[in-house]
Amino acid sequence: MNKIIEQAKMLENEMVSYRRELHSNPEVGAILPKTKAFVMDKLREFGYDPKEICESGIVATIEGSEPGKTFLLRADMDALPVKEEAECDFKSTNGSMHACGHDMHTAMLLGAAKLLKQNQDQIKGTVKLVFQPDEEGFTGAKKMLKAGVLKNPDVDAAMAMHVHSGTPSNLVLCGLGTNIAGCTCFRIVVKGTGCHGAMPELGVDPINIAAHIYTSLQEIITREISATKPAVVTIGKFVGGEAPNIIPEEVIMEGTIRSLDKETGAFIFNRINDIAVATAKAFRGEAELIEISSAPPLINNVDLAKEIASNLKGLLGERSVVVFESSGMGSEDFSSYSYEIPSVYLMLGAGTKQENPLYGESMHNPKVVFNENILVTGAAVHAYSAITWLKNNQ
Repeated sequence: MNKIIEQAKMLENEMVSYRRELHSNPEVGAILPKTKAFVMDKLREFGYDPKEICESGIVATIEGSEPGKTFLLRADMDALPVKEEAECDFKSTNGSMHACGHDMHTAMLLGAAKLLKQNQDQIKGTVKLVFQPDEEGFTGAKKMLKAGVLKNPDVDAAMAMHVHSGTPSNLVLCGLGTNIAGCTCFRIVVKGTGCHGAMPELGVDPINIAAHIYTSLQEIITREISATKPAVVTIGKFVGGEAPNIIPEEVIMEGTIRSLDKETGAFIFNRINDIAVATAKAFRGEAELIEISSAPPLINNVDLAKEIASNLKGLLGERSVVVFESSGMGSEDFSSYSYEIPSVYLMLGAGTKQENPLYGESMHNPKVVFNENILVTGAAVHAYSAITWLKNNQ
């Protein structure tokens, strides 16, 4: 099966062109009309019959020469509301950017779709290709699961892969167990009574209330969560007022909770609510906590992860695949799949500054640049993982 690498190399220019087309035309959120049309057109060109699921989600299947289980491969397609500052001929100019590499993911899975067609006689069962919107908003996976993406045919195992800036190109990272944090995005609406700044006694200052809430939130982490349990609360948005001499009616705060288990995340959310409501009441105002979106911690099925990693060592070489047990505090909505079926989430190194000074910026950075040479590895990893798993689990 190592011929898949050679076949993938033959598709490199095609995948680069896919990636650059997607990169130049990024779309954000759950509605991706141009991206959806592009991906579906390519799949039809390859001989698939893609179906739309939810708004802008795509599913296509390929059956092999023999009946068997079903293996799902997933790529996300949405971009970020980030103005691109990277230097490249195909940079985005519409105010959005594929700063998290989802254009790379989509191009790699399109390449894998073509590789699977070329090796259809090797497939012992069915491969289901899933192209998903709104990973960044944490709604895409949940909507597609609710719409039945794991049905018709029923999926037995799933895999996704994410490019990883700052890691050596083509190095595959595979975590065991819980290795990516859950995340809850929240909003606190603080209401007061507006008045003139010269007469604050006539109003209720929501900025003052919000400031007290803000400084109190870290007490949850430092005094209510064990130091052995990783968790973090971040407020990234704090908006209130329009004039320097007017106390406003309302302040909006938005932030995230990240933790490595659901229970800790739920505890923190409830405590934020307690603190916000009680603090506002103490200062004669009101506060409301709203959950915007969430993704649970991601769990890599240990047996599946070890099996996939072992297979990939045979494809890429022993030193090209690293298996680890530590955890990071980033989040990913593929995690929702991991509570439904055995799942594995891989990371693929996309370049370091030692390789190229342009590489290695953090994900979501407006200057991030990914090494396009890894598209070959990504496509081969997808196709090979599906084919070998189905063959070994008949």
